[in-house]
Amino acid sequence: MTALVIAEHDNAAIRAATLNTITAALALGGDVHVLVAGHGASAAAAAAAQIAGVTKVLHAESEGFAHGLAENLAAQVLAVAPAYTHILFASTSGGKNVAPRVAAKLDVAQISDITKVISPDTFERPFYAGNAIATVQSADAAKVITVRTTAFDAAATTGGAAAVETVPATLGDGKSAYVGSEFAKNDRPELTAAKIIVSGGRGLGSEEKFLEVLTPLADKLGAAIGASRAAVDAGYAHNDLQVGQTGKIVAPQLYIACGISGAIQHLAGMKDSKVIVAINKDEEAPIFSVADYGLVADLFQAVPELAKAL
Repeated sequence: MTALVIAEHDNAAIRAATLNTITAALALGGDVHVLVAGHGASAAAAAAAQIAGVTKVLHAESEGFAHGLAENLAAQVLAVAPAYTHILFASTSGGKNVAPRVAAKLDVAQISDITKVISPDTFERPFYAGNAIATVQSADAAKVITVRTTAFDAAATTGGAAAVETVPATLGDGKSAYVGSEFAKNDRPELTAAKIIVSGGRGLGSEEKFLEVLTPLADKLGAAIGASRAAVDAGYAHNDLQVGQTGKIVAPQLYIACGISGAIQHLAGMKDSKVIVAINKDEEAPIFSVADYGLVADLFQAVPELAKAL
């Protein structure tokens, strides 16, 4: 039994989500290989070889992999898939873009967003916004899996000595092509990798207040800024900052929720945080049910005072 983890990388380094996915693959009990498909990605392949527990790295080089087109990466995964019993992706936007294509071509059922490996064919995954846990058993010969990265510790980036094997590049049918990219500049930590997150909700009232109130606290803590869906829908924050079932799943060391009532969809995205602090003037707000520390107060007074005290 051998598992293949599809690496997410920037051609120079392996992204954090891949480390959590490798830990899930190691729980299966067999060998773990990593596929690094990129353009000028030899450094990323070398970094993958150093990850503890990895026994082999497959390195595919092509300009077609330079921009992460799902069609090309799926074709590469399918080219090597016959050698593997399990194919694992991080449950990120990139992983969720490729995994269904691979599962469909292999004619197997995708096992999505697993949070626990019980055995090589049995897994746990949340549903109903995390309020229920399903135990899923698969009889498929090949199992295509996406991994909720917040449920698994990151594998150590050192300690491994895997061999790097170059494999022929296999691209898609050419019906899609890279045209360009527009990036939102953000000097803060990536939301899904941040150790501290300060999030705001609809209670902040406007985009101006959202930035005015949260930015000083986030600056003091070196934190990422997040938002509830209500705040995003109201235009207070960009949708890249959305935390929740339909946004990003996070599990930082510290999560500070300001003016967030705690709708079930939001709680599903952050309730695995190590320490949760809630600031809300409504003492009946659902957010307090998951908070380790709760402050019933006007956030427009409490948050600036907290930032000043720090």
